[in-house]
Amino acid sequence: MKRSLLKGVLGLCLGATAVCPPARAADEISGAGSSAAAPAYRIWAQEYQKAGGEPLDYDPVGSGAGMARIRQRQADFGASDVIAPKAALAKDGLVMFPTVVSGIVPVVNLRKGGAPLKLSGEVLARIFLGEISHWQAPEIVALNPGVALPNEAIRVVCRSDGSGSTHHFSDYLSKVSPAWKTRFGVASKHPWPAGFIAVKGSGEVSKTVRSTPGAIGYIDYSYVVEDGLTPVQLRTAGGRYLSASPESFRSAVVGSRWFSHGDFSEGLTQMPGEGAWPITMGTYVALPKVAADTARTARALRFFVWAYGRGDALARQAKFVPLPEKVQASAFRELSSVVGKSGEPIGMSAVSVLVK
Repeated sequence: MKRSLLKGVLGLCLGATAVCPPARAADEISGAGSSAAAPAYRIWAQEYQKAGGEPLDYDPVGSGAGMARIRQRQADFGASDVIAPKAALAKDGLVMFPTVVSGIVPVVNLRKGGAPLKLSGEVLARIFLGEISHWQAPEIVALNPGVALPNEAIRVVCRSDGSGSTHHFSDYLSKVSPAWKTRFGVASKHPWPAGFIAVKGSGEVSKTVRSTPGAIGYIDYSYVVEDGLTPVQLRTAGGRYLSASPESFRSAVVGSRWFSHGDFSEGLTQMPGEGAWPITMGTYVALPKVAADTARTARALRFFVWAYGRGDALARQAKFVPLPEKVQASAFRELSSVVGKSGEPIGMSAVSVLVK
């Protein structure tokens, strides 16, 4: 049994028979943002409502649009795969904390069997810079001896919208490719080379890769599993070629400051160790630090308190990695700091309501 203060408090709260107040249509929780995280929030919402909680209306419009909605108070929470800087959160009057961990995975449509395609970060960067444009390029052949690569052009599928997936993908490429760092750097949206297929949202990336022979794209791991996509193996910081998996995402977290210091402000890409997936990422939610509508913010907070206490198995079912205990405790401190207009502690009240 986990014995942190967080788990102790949640264990007491969640032992109550009434998990949360009965749901009413007017009590619907609204959220918007990360399309990569949508599968986790979807399965949490289904089980939360079965337990007596309010329904969740989550709009997977992408991280950038989700953060815009919460800044404008057009949703109860915004969801993003990129944590905002502390100064920006203070300016916008928001708190932000992680919910689950996943990874971005390059995927291909090569209509080939046998061993997985291997790519180094440097070669992957050159593909997305438009410098390597054929599957039988010497750089790809050298990494895949004996593999029958197709004699066809590479069709690059990328995101057209502001995307947390793109942010983490480009953060990784910036760490392994000086050319990428100089030309594109780390951003949630890029001016892609001519001829690339730019689409909106993770669902469209999956659909386009599957329907385009010779395609390569990047997408959250949950879509790889659910949609039967063909993943690429990447070379880790430790030099080993590795397939993406929940175990490799957790290895990246354990090697980070998230785990050692309870500090989730830094990214999780290119963590040390042979077993750490190079493009691991956290996904986050943002809520008002001072609630304009106490009832609405409290409903959103109750949902995430429930998810921290009961959602670990559901996160795994959705192909995500639950937060390690140290990180979850830090996230809970942020959640607990939310107050109402008169200074009442809504975050802590969200927990106490569960006890009743």
